[in-house]
Amino acid sequence: MAYSFESNERASFKALDYVLFGLTLTFSALIGIFYAIKDRKRQNTKEFLLAGRDMNPIPVSLSLVASFMSAISLLGTPAEMYNYSTMYWYIGLSYLLVIAAAAHVFVPVFYRLRCTSAYEYLEYRFSRGVRTAGSLTFCIQMILYMAVVMYAPSVALNAVTGFPLWWSIIAVGIVCTFYTSLGGMKAVLWTDTFQVLVMFGSLSAVAIKGMDEVGGLKNAWSHFDISGRVVWDDFSFDPKVRHTVWALVVGGWFMWIAIYGVNQASVQRACSCSSLKEAQIAMWINFPGMCLILYISCFIGIAMYSLYRTCDPIKFGLVAASDQLLPLFVMDVLGKVEGVPGLFVASLFSGTLSTISSGMNSIALCILQDIIRTYWIKNMTEERATTWSKVLAVIFGLVCLGLTYVASLLGGILQAAHSLWGMIGGPLLGVFVLGMFFPWSNTAV
Repeated sequence: MAYSFESNERASFKALDYVLFGLTLTFSALIGIFYAIKDRKRQNTKEFLLAGRDMNPIPVSLSLVASFMSAISLLGTPAEMYNYSTMYWYIGLSYLLVIAAAAHVFVPVFYRLRCTSAYEYLEYRFSRGVRTAGSLTFCIQMILYMAVVMYAPSVALNAVTGFPLWWSIIAVGIVCTFYTSLGGMKAVLWTDTFQVLVMFGSLSAVAIKGMDEVGGLKNAWSHFDISGRVVWDDFSFDPKVRHTVWALVVGGWFMWIAIYGVNQASVQRACSCSSLKEAQIAMWINFPGMCLILYISCFIGIAMYSLYRTCDPIKFGLVAASDQLLPLFVMDVLGKVEGVPGLFVASLFSGTLSTISSGMNSIALCILQDIIRTYWIKNMTEERATTWSKVLAVIFGLVCLGLTYVASLLGGILQAAHSLWGMIGGPLLGVFVLGMFFPWSNTAV
């Protein structure tokens, strides 16, 4: 089979590809149904929002990987390597520093306070108003981020198969809302575990076959080196330089600690473990998972450059943006192997499902605990609170679906996601750091 730049045609999905894609969505929905039936007699917020606080650290850690190393990383990282240089590898060092700080500095604070919402800490430390502001800021951040994440794999599917863009967005939005509102945190954690295995499997297949197609790693690396993209020593302080050691390690630390240290979705997972030690273990098990996805994606980007070095698909008109390069590459090197492209697209949607389900669950918790139970219905029964949680998950799932159109106007998905975490996550991190590390700080009255 000729490559797309040789024939000016893209390969298309076969029947098995669609079956695998459909099975991924179906299996995720079935997990939600299973936990809705299994826990039907335990209708309380502790069970629905925190998985009963007795989860094993392994599914918690895999859920963390799936939630934040999502479709954005799967599509954006190879494109970043293709367009720029090996400097992006340095962000893996920031992961190590982030996990150390999250596991041993931030998580112990939340766990020992037995927080349901991370923003409860802000009320204990400052005031109820600060708690409310922090919680609402997080909700806005997460809704926008979820919209970006929902849009990303749909673009990929559209680029690869021509499947209608908005039908795929609606499908993943409905399935995700369905199993999250039915099964709660347990459904989220176990679907994330299944989905991250799909992600690892498909990424590995693409990396191995991709390198084989371009003559092996040595050959691909040689092409990358000749292009001037093998760079390890950019220590510039110039803020206009896209990737430097300082920007990736120091800047990356601040971005990721806002995610793993104080973000409600991460804190909620840590607090679902049965002990602080297990929560810390979950954080550390998460670290190699993050690195595996990062570096496999980097190697795929190197293979992509080797294949397309003489004919850029964007200039050739095969794709419209860098985010579509990886799906095109998959169809070029694996399109003749029926089922593998479907597995790849399933992995993209797995990353999306895990991120959105995590977001909906955490937003529902924040609105319930920080707004409704704090200001409106203070003596709400557990059964009624659980019902509210389910309704809120559905509402914000639909809101996210509507905002996906806005995400389509944001440009490159990796840059858009990082910008969101920087603009909104940064100030939130600052408030928590102020409270934890500056004991003389107080609330302005």
